[in-house]
Amino acid sequence: MTDTILDVRGLSCPLPVLKANRILRELPGGTRLRILATDRASVTDFQVFCRETGHALVSFADENGIFSFTIKRRS
Repeated sequence: MTDTILDVRGLSCPLPVLKANRILRELPGGTRLRILATDRASVTDFQVFCRETGHALVSFADENGIFSFTIKRRS
């Protein structure tokens, strides 16, 4: 299965979460969205977003200031 990728590098809070939410609403349940961001606040924002919406934060990585999140859309 190929993840959908959302590149929001260079955007500041709350835009990364808002753009991810818009895409997740259009994806079928169980689909994964991979997000690339540079805003340090997005680390906390995506944790809270997943906890509040029921989506699963499958993975997180910090590669030289580029944050990669993989979120699985709730069913």
